[in-house]
Order: sequence, then structure tokens, then C-alpha cells
Amino acid sequence: MNKLAALLSTLVLLTACGKQESASTTPAPAATPAAEQAAAPATEGAAAAPAEQAATDQAAIAAPAETVSELDDAPAPAEQQQASTTQPALKLGGAASGPATSAKYKEGANYQKIVPAQPTNAGPGKVEVAEVFWYGCGHCFALDPAIESWRGKNKPAYVEFVRVPAMWNEGTRLHARVFYTAELLGKLDELHSLIFREIHVTGNQLNSVDKIAAFFQQHGVNKDEFTKAFSSFAVESKLQRADFLNKRYRIQSVPTVVVNGKYSTDVSTAGGESQLFGLIDELAAHEHGG
Repeated sequence: MNKLAALLSTLVLLTACGKQESASTTPAPAATPAAEQAAAPATEGAAAAPAEQAATDQAAIAAPAETVSELDDAPAPAEQQQASTTQPALKLGGAASGPATSAKYKEGANYQKIVPAQPTNAGPGKVEVAEVFWYGCGHCFALDPAIESWRGKNKPAYVEFVRVPAMWNEGTRLHARVFYTAELLGKLDELHSLIFREIHVTGNQLNSVDKIAAFFQQHGVNKDEFTKAFSSFAVESKLQRADFLNKRYRIQSVPTVVVNGKYSTDVSTAGGESQLFGLIDELAAHEHGG
């Protein structure tokens, strides 16, 4: 308990895991299904202790926003930026206009507009709040208890909360596959926090299919059931959509919170953890017409 408390205390001092940092610190998977065979460069210290992970994570990078295509990882010229029309099942938000009269939160200081506004899956009369995260990020691990508390006790009824895994490289993509496999198996509520703990407390980086399969077996999923879900078309489809959203949101660090496909913020930008949830609620209320 003392080690865990020390770890959490260290993590709270930090604010985000940067995209470039995850590329240099994330271990590449030892083996992946056919669709995930393009391995990332191997790195040293893949099984670093939780305290080392916290020390490695730095503040979010201040890189200029990329303009991205759904079909191409390479940035496109700014004048070519367009809203995607290839996601017919998603509801495309209107023009983003924040609560300009807010005395506490200001656009450009505490949150950024996403232009153009991006698709959501929120139902009629609902506002989507999405957390973009990575299981290997110590800051996401530190924020997760507060996210869970807000989601369970304080979230407005009209808010639909979703998680979108980061998709920067093969390490983050492997953990995204873990997330969607747990979801497909109906085990996500049970395993989500345990996956964080397995990585950041136990020290098992879940950086190979064998390690991931063993973890699922420890929690009641037989190997055949796991293998079928892990490489399923349903999981592949969710990974493609997560990749699409990461690009369209121009995610450079995690955890990042996106409100209704229109506004993005994080702990540091909002001014702290409690301010983050106040800002989320205010932006969501604005979107809901309150």
C-alpha cells in the first residue's frame, strides 16, 4: 500500500503522456494477429517498474495541430482539411461555439475548439463525453478513479460517457485491442481498472499476446474464447474507428477529454482535476442547451 500511495502521489504531479514519449517508452508487442503484424521498434526497459514509468512520463507536448485524413497517417495541408463523410452511422456535430459567457473557463486557455466538429454516437438529446486514454499511461491511471467516480455518481443524465483508446503506435494499438476485447467479451466493467493495475502496480506490461491471454485466463476467459474475440472482425472495426477519431481529434497527449466532438481539454489545461470535471459539466450543459 505504501508503494502504491507513493506511486499515485508521484503521478498526480504529472499531467499527460505525450504522443512522442509513448513512441519511445512503449514496448513493442512480441506477437500480434495478422492485422497487427507491423511491429514497432523494440525499446529497452519494457518491463520498467511503475515508479520508473512515472518518472519517464512528461508534460504533454506542445506540437502544432495536425490535419489528418481518415485513410492516411501523413498530415495534409491545412487548406485540404475537411470533415469526413465516411462515417454514416455517426452523428456529425454542428458548428462549435463554446460558452463564451463563462466567468471561470475560457476558450484557448482552458479548452480548445475542434474544427470541424467531429462525429459522435450520442443518442437524441444526449451529449457525448469521450476520454482518450492509454493503459500504459501513468497519468491516465492516476485520473481513472476520478473518472469512475464522476461517471458513477456525478455525471449528468444526458451525458453519454465513452472511452477511446490511443492509437499512436503498435504498443498503444495492442492495448487498444485489449480494451475492445474486454468490451466484446462483456468483461470491460470488471477488468478496466484491473488492466491499469496489472501494468502500473504489478509491473506486467501486457506487451505480448501470450501475456494478455494469460491475464484474461486469470479472470475467467478461456484461451479459445479469448483468441476468437482478440482477432475478431468486431474488434478490428472498433480499432479502425478509434484510429479515425484519434486523427480527427488530433490527439497529441493522453488523457484528453472531448466533449460532443467539439471541445478538447485535459487536467493541466483545465487547471486541475476538480476544474476538469467542472469544465466538462459546463461544456456538456452548453451542448445540451442548458
